[in-house]
Amino acid sequence: MEETGSEATLPGMPRESRAARAERALRIQKILAKSYPDADCALRYDTPFQLLVATILSAQCTDQKVNEVTAVLFRDYGTPEALADAAPEEIEAIIRPTGFYRQKTKSILATARDVAERFDGAVPKTLEELTSLRGVARKTANVVLGNAFGIPGLAIDTHMKRVHQRLGLTTADDPVAIERELSGIVPEPEWTAYTHRVIHHGRVCCDAKRPHCGRCPLRGECRWTGRTDQTAPRRRS
Repeated sequence: MEETGSEATLPGMPRESRAARAERALRIQKILAKSYPDADCALRYDTPFQLLVATILSAQCTDQKVNEVTAVLFRDYGTPEALADAAPEEIEAIIRPTGFYRQKTKSILATARDVAERFDGAVPKTLEELTSLRGVARKTANVVLGNAFGIPGLAIDTHMKRVHQRLGLTTADDPVAIERELSGIVPEPEWTAYTHRVIHHGRVCCDAKRPHCGRCPLRGECRWTGRTDQTAPRRRS
């Protein structure tokens, strides 16, 4: 995004002032809240540690598949101590359906050992401590903070990136940059709920390959030039 004074230029899209973009972001938040009031974390878990592991496994995998795998994994390895002592080959066999199972096994075993040894078996409650765990990046940390501890977090995944780029609220590719931009226009108490609603919208409507623009509740606020409903985005000053 190129900025000059108070204006932000989005390639191929109408110019929009920062104030106008902030107002549009607020309208988007309200529409999403009305459209998806029950959107929530799709991963199943009983403890913060189980959510931490499930989120690591969800990389490049559907939540449905992760839930199928963790239903088996957590029977015997649902605590940091149990998972830390597990044989890698046993874990690989269980989580294989999630893809990249060798690397994911290394990540969740290392994370389990970190939690068990460095934090006395309790998942830490700060972003800094969570991201100090091996295999845990900001997205995973924000998922855990928001859903396990009620601490607001913006978890930037592929849906969050795609939807916000299409809406014209960011042109950044880096998740940290997107998180920083959104934190300035989404009220902090709404971060977790807003994340769930955007991700749900990305799954059921703003699909990567086959978006349903004609029935999109956000079509009046969208700035994407590739829209499939053949209707030009509504311009606002």
